Amino acid sequence: MEVVDSVRRQGRSLSQALPRAERQLAAGPPRALLRERAYGLLRYAPRLDAWLDALVTQPLRARDAPVARLIQLGLYELFFLRTPDYAAVNEAVALAGRLGRPWAARLVNGVLRNAQRREAELTALTARVDSARLAHPDWLIERIRGDWGDAAEAVFAANNARAPMTLRINRAKTDIETYAAMLRTEGIGAKAGRHAPDSLVLAQPVDVEALPGFRAGWVSVQDEAAQLAAGLVAASPAHRVLDACAAPGGKTAHLIERAGGTLDITAVEIEPDRLARVDDTLRRLDLSAHLLAADAGMPRDWWDGRAYDRILLDAPCSATGVIRRHPDIKLLRRASDIAGLAERQQALLEALWPLLAQGGRLVYATCSIVPDENQRVIEHFMRNHADATEWPIVADWGRAMTHGRQILPGEDGMDGFYYACLLKAPT
Repeated sequence: MEVVDSVRRQGRSLSQALPRAERQLAAGPPRALLRERAYGLLRYAPRLDAWLDALVTQPLRARDAPVARLIQLGLYELFFLRTPDYAAVNEAVALAGRLGRPWAARLVNGVLRNAQRREAELTALTARVDSARLAHPDWLIERIRGDWGDAAEAVFAANNARAPMTLRINRAKTDIETYAAMLRTEGIGAKAGRHAPDSLVLAQPVDVEALPGFRAGWVSVQDEAAQLAAGLVAASPAHRVLDACAAPGGKTAHLIERAGGTLDITAVEIEPDRLARVDDTLRRLDLSAHLLAADAGMPRDWWDGRAYDRILLDAPCSATGVIRRHPDIKLLRRASDIAGLAERQQALLEALWPLLAQGGRLVYATCSIVPDENQRVIEHFMRNHADATEWPIVADWGRAMTHGRQILPGEDGMDGFYYACLLKAPT
């Protein structure tokens, strides 16, 4: 369980740790099993932590974290996947025997056998302790309840659910009806998304290599909520466009696709490795953009002085709207992070606003459900900029906020996203 340990002990993201481990395994079932276990152990970490505390009389030392992870793997197999007890326990014990700790196999065996006898007690503990029942850390439970009231329980449930696999059709190469028919010939069920016109939601996830024309750029994987950005930016070939904080490049590509395949667009990303992902995305789709490895918040280092007609600011955020896709967020994010993120978001808005042409449009987006990162950032900005007016988003998705529009996780099957549109007054 090196993947889980690298998240929990070293602070790496799952998106960093998992691909490295997958490359060491054959494609197919071995990788699928690794992914199932890694996602499950992180998704339900608060519950598994509570169970471990109840079952182990003497807390394990930090250096014995691999033993704790093996016990939790056994618990996940027994009570979530309902793996036969002999298989779940025997595998965990066998893995413990490879740790070089003579006592580990005995402890793992004893704890898992005890857990089976105490299943009713563990169930009662889960019902009694919020962090165990909801599988979220206490600070996040408090935050979501305080922000969303009666909708909070649905948010917790959505965060713990498996996310659908949603495609974005490259309209320069195909259309929804044609591609859906191609999927049917491959035995892949799909239906059009409810809100994003280029979206197809698969009945079951599949390997991207099984998607017709994937390598030829006919289709990309992108949640329907993220696809809404391009429609709000509404860029045309006549516009000069900036995509700030552009990685991994899905929104950049979508903007170009919707403009007919050619667009004067600059994609800025501070991390060179992540900018390389933007380049990979565009190359697969046979699209081009001007790519800059730079800090979007420091335009004096990279801006050529020519104004942009459209700016998309997909701001760095807590990612609390995409926990179902990134369960490691529950463990990596802290309550104290929010204030710093809001400051960074405000600073990016301040830095990019002078780059917007008079009469131009800036779309502010996050995959957060925390109002401090969303409507309050926009509210603060507008108080200090008389030349900024909000363009109300009239839509049948999400909910209207004081400023902007918020989608909560799971609503119409989408990820949690926030959008606001600002217009710069002409002279």
